[in-house]
Amino acid sequence: MSEMDYKAAYEREKLKAADLAGRIAELEDKNQELEFKLNRIKNNPIWKASTPARNAMHWVIRQRDRVRNQGSLKGVIAKIRYKQIEKRAMTHYGTESFPSEETRRQQESATFEKMPMVSILVPLYNTPEKFLRDMISSVLDQTYSNWQLCLADGSDNEHVGQVSAIVKEYQADKRAIRPDGSCRIVYKKLAKNEGISGNTNQCLTLAEGEYIGLFDHDDILHPEALYWYIKAINEENADYIYCDETTFKGDDINRMITMHFKPDYAIDNLRANNYICHFSVFKRELLDGTELFRPRFDGSQDHDMILRLTDRAQHIVHVPKLLYYWRSHAGSVASNINAKPYAIDAAKGAVADHLRRHGYDHFKITSTRAFETIFKITYEVKGTPKISVIIPNCEHAEDLKRCIDSIYEKSVYDNYEIIVVENNSTGAEIRGYYEELGTGALKDIVRVVNYNDYVREKTGDQKPAFNYSAVVNYGVSQSTGEFVILLNNDTQVITVNWMEELLMYAQRSDVGAVGAKLYFPDRKIQHAGVVLKLGAHRTAGHSHYGQAGMNLGYMGRLCYAQDVSAVTGACLMVSRAKYDEVGGFDESFEVSLNDVDFCLKLREKGYLNVFTPFAELYHYESLSRGLDLEGRNAERYKGEAKHFRKKWKAVLDKGDPYYNPNFSLDRSDFSLNVEGYSSLRVQ
Repeated sequence: MSEMDYKAAYEREKLKAADLAGRIAELEDKNQELEFKLNRIKNNPIWKASTPARNAMHWVIRQRDRVRNQGSLKGVIAKIRYKQIEKRAMTHYGTESFPSEETRRQQESATFEKMPMVSILVPLYNTPEKFLRDMISSVLDQTYSNWQLCLADGSDNEHVGQVSAIVKEYQADKRAIRPDGSCRIVYKKLAKNEGISGNTNQCLTLAEGEYIGLFDHDDILHPEALYWYIKAINEENADYIYCDETTFKGDDINRMITMHFKPDYAIDNLRANNYICHFSVFKRELLDGTELFRPRFDGSQDHDMILRLTDRAQHIVHVPKLLYYWRSHAGSVASNINAKPYAIDAAKGAVADHLRRHGYDHFKITSTRAFETIFKITYEVKGTPKISVIIPNCEHAEDLKRCIDSIYEKSVYDNYEIIVVENNSTGAEIRGYYEELGTGALKDIVRVVNYNDYVREKTGDQKPAFNYSAVVNYGVSQSTGEFVILLNNDTQVITVNWMEELLMYAQRSDVGAVGAKLYFPDRKIQHAGVVLKLGAHRTAGHSHYGQAGMNLGYMGRLCYAQDVSAVTGACLMVSRAKYDEVGGFDESFEVSLNDVDFCLKLREKGYLNVFTPFAELYHYESLSRGLDLEGRNAERYKGEAKHFRKKWKAVLDKGDPYYNPNFSLDRSDFSLNVEGYSSLRVQ
């Protein structure tokens, strides 16, 4: 390249940077202006005085919206009844789920090939009597008996006497005495309080078990917790185990505030949110050469530990049963993260340390609107690889124009091409728009390729049958990008850096497909990840479907990037190499489920599929081809659904690893599965 060419390229980059800076400054100005206006309204005395009236009005609006969302007043009543049933079902995860005398006898007499000792570590510090007694009793009540309770006490002089006296009382309990006469409860008074990390590490020095369990001094274990963990060790060779948990209020575990039903191991979820949390039990050898808790991460020492040990583990097992009761009280993190503000910085530090160990350097970790310790992780986009945006199209000139204009006007990433795959259009309007694309400002960005001409030339078939998968595959074959975005023509870009948000994940070697957050025009959610077996056909469905756009989602899931089984092909990015590796879209799925099938093929190869809520688009769903469940489309969908269930039977039978089996497959809002709720004991 000549010096003149270098100068020209440099000037072009300067112009791009200046344009980007100007657009950012403009957005910041608008944001400041809106914030000023909002604060002025909020501080107005009339606004403050009208609060009760506004609250009443909003209540009426919410009821109206519920009627609209449910389709009728009858639908609203049905939903209310469902929620009442769900509320009753919740009680069966509390004391009603505890083992009957018969179940207790069966579990206590059960013999496994492996019966390892589990050393449960509990750091004590000025523990209130009620909390201490509840905690120890829940261990004594375990139906699996080969356990050890290791207590390291950092209590001050005012409290240590009472704490030690209570522990001594329980050490004399017959359930704490082994057949050889030794005690399962070991206690050590520390010379000084060393904080959560230091005190727990002192507990570890008392441990004799092959497996280590971490337990807080104010919480409660389900009586069957260790039994199910030992079962996982024997049946799945588990070396790291966790379960579902609930937060309860006061002294009654049946007064549940939240119930956290978790996904199986998901690294992107864990980086953004310590969803594993309680009750972690792991093989002691995972600690070889490393610490248990590192004091510099006090406040988020468990997140740091979980990230490190799950990296080492070979068989991470999630027991999808509610076996841990986390007490919410003044001063606990369960009650309010602000009770321990240092935990926020510690959590960011733990995640940053983990990311650096995995080779990531230039990243950013920020809190999200869901919670201070639920994070958005911004990875470095390496270079400026070319992105090919593939848009199948038939007629719908207005929709296509809106889609392409939004890409061109909103996107700050500029190394991309748009491939419009024409299929069966005959109208003058769309032909005119194609001509406009070929001569206007977009002529160097957009190419229109004709699928039908390709088929006619290849096969001689003058009237090719519609096959969406084949159309997509042809479009990709005509592209020149290193990465591909499959995009519906009825979408509209919202987020200016949507390509970067997708690309930062698609560039990772362990990631296959990446999907965006899609909204209906009224800002309700159309897509936030795909769940296997969700819906009437038990194939796949969209989670959080139809919920308000600003909803935080179940346990904040609409606010952070996470691993999912599949994402919609309405907006999907994947590297061209991985697309080709799995053979693109399976053309036996002519219209539906081809995107889910594609994602499962990637998953089968060991790749993760990721949903990110930070790339946002509108989706005017199904404008191009009508609804799937009407008329002939319904019959066609039934056939493809049957084909999908047969092809992926083994996968579907196992269930979606990212969707807890305690949730209903008939609803997309993470509602409890209330069928047979009267027998929802742990089994």
